Amino acid sequence: MSIDTTTVLPDAIYDQLRASILCQLDAPGSAITESVVALRFGVARPTARLAIERLVVDGLLRREPHHAARVPVLGHDDIADLYYNRAIIEAEAVTALAALSTVPLSAVTANDAITTATDFARHDIDFHRALVDAQPSPRLTRMHSLLMGEIELCIGQVQVAQLLSAQDIAGQHQGILDAILTGDSTLAARLTRAHIAGARDRLLHNLDRTQHG
Repeated sequence: MSIDTTTVLPDAIYDQLRASILCQLDAPGSAITESVVALRFGVARPTARLAIERLVVDGLLRREPHHAARVPVLGHDDIADLYYNRAIIEAEAVTALAALSTVPLSAVTANDAITTATDFARHDIDFHRALVDAQPSPRLTRMHSLLMGEIELCIGQVQVAQLLSAQDIAGQHQGILDAILTGDSTLAARLTRAHIAGARDRLLHNLDRTQHG
């Protein structure tokens, strides 16, 4: 059976570039050009372009007209705004799930993987995506998806700067899952907001510390 390399190669490059951006091997502000990606992975420039464009659509890269794509640099106001809107969407998602006492298996699987993985940011991201994807409103899912690229950058920074341990994150997630299973929508929303606010506050404190010495 033949392999469609036009699909497989860009997907593989996308996955590796995404991982590199999340762990800041490609740091904020770094240019990600077609020529560099093509050289790094030994592929043609059109193949590199497909992977880059997907990352741009996801929000993990930004591209200005006539300029190379770059890893976004998120400032204090960016992070505060992202986490404000994220809290609104995710609190509504877990409220809806708690009304049904329904926990998606994919969220449980992602949370279980956090404490055993070296790169736990990917599983942290998968956990939050799984909760929102499982609630019944496709519009809420789309709104969350629009934020997730930049949110992923923030989650990657939490991991790289060791602002929260994998055990702390998994424990907070488990509290949210337990509240959903027991049908306690108020608790599930409160724990979700607290979880998001805690990460936000650590990110902002770390940003202030690194910027002002």
